Parts: sequence; C-alpha cells; structure tokens
Amino acid sequence: MKKYLITAIALTVLLQVQAQEADTTGINRSYAIGEVVVTGTRNATDIRHLSQTVSVVNRNRLEQAMQPSLLPVLTEQVPGLFTTSRGVMGYGVSNGAAGGISLRGLSGGNARLMVLIDGHPQYAGIFGHPISDAYQTLLADRVEVLRGPASVLYGSNAMGGVVNIVTRRMHEDGVRTDLHIGYGSYNTLETELTNRIRKGRFSGVVSGSYNRTDGHRADMNFEQYGGYAALGYELADAWRVRADVNATHFNASYPGPVSTPLLDGDQRITRGMASFAVENEYEKTSGGLSFFYNWGDHWINDGYTPSAGEEPQDDRFNSFDDMMGISLYQSARFFKGNRITVGFDWFRYGGEAWSEYVSGEQAGTRRDLVDKHENEVAGYVDIRQDVGSWLTFNAGLRVDHHSRVGTEWVPQAGLAFHLPHAVELKASASKGFRYPILREMYMFPPQNPDLQPESMWNYEIAFSQRLLDGRLSYAVNLFYIDGKKLIQTLPNPSGSGMLNQNSGKIDNTGVEAQVAYRFNRTWTVDANYSYLHMENPVIAAPEHKLYAGANFSKGRWNVSSGLQNIAGLYTTVGETETTENFVLWNLRASFRAAKWLDIWARGENLLAQRYEINAGYPMPRATVMAGIHLNF
Repeated sequence: MKKYLITAIALTVLLQVQAQEADTTGINRSYAIGEVVVTGTRNATDIRHLSQTVSVVNRNRLEQAMQPSLLPVLTEQVPGLFTTSRGVMGYGVSNGAAGGISLRGLSGGNARLMVLIDGHPQYAGIFGHPISDAYQTLLADRVEVLRGPASVLYGSNAMGGVVNIVTRRMHEDGVRTDLHIGYGSYNTLETELTNRIRKGRFSGVVSGSYNRTDGHRADMNFEQYGGYAALGYELADAWRVRADVNATHFNASYPGPVSTPLLDGDQRITRGMASFAVENEYEKTSGGLSFFYNWGDHWINDGYTPSAGEEPQDDRFNSFDDMMGISLYQSARFFKGNRITVGFDWFRYGGEAWSEYVSGEQAGTRRDLVDKHENEVAGYVDIRQDVGSWLTFNAGLRVDHHSRVGTEWVPQAGLAFHLPHAVELKASASKGFRYPILREMYMFPPQNPDLQPESMWNYEIAFSQRLLDGRLSYAVNLFYIDGKKLIQTLPNPSGSGMLNQNSGKIDNTGVEAQVAYRFNRTWTVDANYSYLHMENPVIAAPEHKLYAGANFSKGRWNVSSGLQNIAGLYTTVGETETTENFVLWNLRASFRAAKWLDIWARGENLLAQRYEINAGYPMPRATVMAGIHLNF
C-alpha cells in the first residue's frame, strides 16, 4: 500500500507540473476562497493551503441538530469519525461507559485521539482520555476535526487526529440572550441559557445548562450541570487578552449489560478547565502565550451483580486528576507566500487515585493506588510556502521530551495543489505518537512502568472540487495507516498474570467521501461516506459509515432529516467477534412563532431499530423531544 501511495503521489506531481506547462492557452482559473480554520496550524489559515484534511462543523449545523452534546452531530457530519452511545443521554465513565471517539480506527478511549478546547488539550491526567459528557453544544462556535496525526503541533495523544472545539464569541456589538428548553421520551429534560455581550473592546459569554433523564432501562438515570464563561478585551488594535472557565458535573447510574444486570453502579464526576491567553495579530506576524489548567474529581461505585452471587462492594474508587500547561507560539511571513511558525509547549499532568472503604473490616480507611505526575516539554517549527498560485508546501518538525520515557522526533510534510476549475489536490505523510498513560504504567495488575511510546505514520491523498459557482462541492480521501508498538494487555512472558506490552500493530486503509449541493435558498442536501479496512479490528470503528441528509428552510420553517447507515461495527473482538448493522432515521424541525420564539421538535431512530453500540447495552427505540427556544 505504501508503494502504491508513493507512486501515486509522484505521478500526481508529474501530471500537475505538465498541466501547469500546458496551461498557457487562456483557460480561466477559478479559486474559491476556502474556509478559514485554526486547527492544523496555530494561526487562521485558508483551508485550501493545508495538506491535511480538516472537517468543520459550524454553529448553524450545531443548532440545527438540537442536541445538548456535540458528539452525535460529529458522528453524522465527519466521515471516518464514530462515537459510542448506550442510551438517550449521558456517556458515563468506567466500566460500560460510552462516549468513546474513534477516527479511522484510532480511539480516544485509548488516548490516541485528542480533544482540544481552543487548542488546549482536555485529557485527564491519570487515564489520559477525554470525558465526553463535558463537551456540550453550549461551548462551541464551531468544531474543527483534523483527520490524521497532529502530533507536530499538539504532541502526545494527537496520534490519530484532533477534535478542536472553538468556543463561542460575540462577533458584533450588542447583547443577546438565548434560552433552550426541551422535554421528551424517558422523562428527559434539557435546558441551556446563554448570554453574549460585546461592547467596544470588551466581549463576554456566560452559559449554563441542566440536563437529566430516567433512561430507557432501570438504573440508568443521568443528571448533569454545566457552565461556561469567557471574557475578552482588546488591549490595542493588534493585542487582546481572553480568559475562560468551563465546568461540568454529572451523576450517572451504570446498569451493567442486560445479561448480568448491575446494582449500585453509581458515578459522581466533576470536570473543569480554565485558561488565560495574550494574543497578537499584526499584518506579517501573529502569535500568543496561553496558560491552562484542567482538573477532575471522580467518585465511582463499581456496584455488584446479584445474579453472579456478588455482594455490595466495601470500597469506592476516588481520583483527582489535573493537567496544566503553557503554550507559546509566534508565526511570521518573511516574504511573499511564506509563513513560519515556531512554538514551545510545557505540560504537567497526573494525579492521585485511591480506594475509600465505607464498610467491612477496613471501613474508614483508604488504600492508595497511584500518586504520580509527569512532565512533557517540546519545541516545534511549522513551515508553509506558496509556489506561485498553484502549489503550497507544508512541513513541520516537533522535538518532544517526556520526563520518564525520553525524547520523540515527530516530522510531517505535504503538498496542496490549487488547480484549474476550483480543484484542490493534496498529498501528505505525517507521524503520530502517544506516550503511555499513568494508568497503563502504574495502576492495577497489568501495569508496566517500562512501556515505550506508540507511533504511526499516516499517508494520505485528497481530492476536492467546487462547481456551479460553489453550489456543488465534493471531496474524496484515500489513506493508509502504519502503526507499531501499540500497548496491549497480554499474558506476562516472564510469569503468571497479564502485562501491558508494546506488541500491537495498526494496518488500516480507507476511503472517505463527502458531497454537498445547494439547489436554491430553500433546499440543500449533503452526504458523507467512509470505508475502513482494519487488519486488526477494534471495537467502535465501523467498516462502512454512510450519512445522507436534506435541509429545507423557507419562511418561518426549518426542517432537516438524515439517514445514517452503519455496517460492520465491531462490538466485541478476539475469539468471539460480533458486529452490528443498523440504519437510523432522524428528523428535526423548528417553527418561528415570533421574532423571539422558536418551537422545535426532533425524533431519533424513527425506524425503531434494535441495535447495540456497546455490547450488552441495547439502544432505545424511537425517541422524541420537543421544546422552545427564546432569543432576545
């Protein structure tokens, strides 16, 4: 596969050079202005000039979905990305948790996919993976998903890609308040209140939410409180400061698989983040210095299974995670078509975990499990160079040092061709890596402090085009992933029991495609498809994922509908592999009853499909939610 990709890239370069030489016959070129993104580079960049693929889900799309959580929308809109679910609301943590994000077969649950908020890593210090219930729609102005390694800019855990939540801001002077309220199946309630303000150089956002459900199974209730606040001030025309804080708390019950129901599987989780940044933006240079701190407090009762003869557990799991960091970068244009970005990162992450005994002979005591912190320091350089109007060259290198594991060198390079007839052709090769997390090294019987980093190479070719004055757009991506030293739990070669070992491999190939067409101001349609072939199958990475949707907007009405087809979704792997196939039909509608009032409704799984995403956790049949949206 590598030989085929390298040959294809070489042929592509040769053909496009010949095309440039032949393009002297007066053919008119059309270069549509691409969408501006900040993921894939530290500064705002026309998406056409990036050699890697970035998907953007904007605020309008998020609002049309009418979802309190970001993840269902991303699953629909981003090819190659899939998130697990187990109920009508709430993902939870620990055993049986959902909310696992996978991209091209690489899972965020295994810390191989990074979630960012305004470029700041969000993973927990001990367990190293994102907490999906913390990522609410109220946070986001848009979401940018880089499909492929982003370790040059973001380091460990960005091995398979990044999901960057760009937070909401007021873009014009004034004050705006929005209140969203909904109620529906299984006594489910969702609420969100947001106030945004901008006056001169000052801007601010304050949001709060409360969501709850009884769940579609016994002992599956979920309750969540969330809040977000941000302040910004423009010190001068080229300088600004901003600060924000986000916190979410949820109480969840874990019912266990239907074959062996669980009692007292309860969780109380609090996650939060805060950041402060100073940014500059001149004509030829821009950059910023930011500080951030993430924290998490976890209380978990693992419960017991009466049908297996188990009795209530004597202990409760507790942990406190934290992560702090400093990020400094400056980007400059030294001459026409050139931009060089130099950056520095420092992260400190870790925490402590312990068992607290509430009954039995050890009642009132605690047993320490881990108390560790690690440091990561890195420097990187990213270069972008335009060659005429038809080619952009991208290259980057990161040198990353871990306080225990050592030093990792991370390169990437790519080409973006801007061709006649609004055609974009891209080719890239990039390395991703992941340091072992504290849980893998120090916690529970499989732990192994001698683990080494995982690494992989991603090779990709992407083709896209806009036609009919931009009303029609389509894109196709081909990729190959070659990974080694993946951490797996296997029998200990030197004795009894199990041990975490660097013995796994990734050999994934795939195709991703997208198309969108705007018939007129009233009707639009869009679709995306991804095919993933895995030599070593993993859970929650479907072989086929297809979404097709349509949107109607006229007068006071807005109606959108979509079908999602999932095939070859592994729910168990190993000796007894099982897969799921299902089709979901969702429908959403809103009616503007007054300038300040929208009435909305949404229906999900309207075909009443029986299916599972997490093995042993059947998903709810058809569900309905309805409510109002006030804005003033």
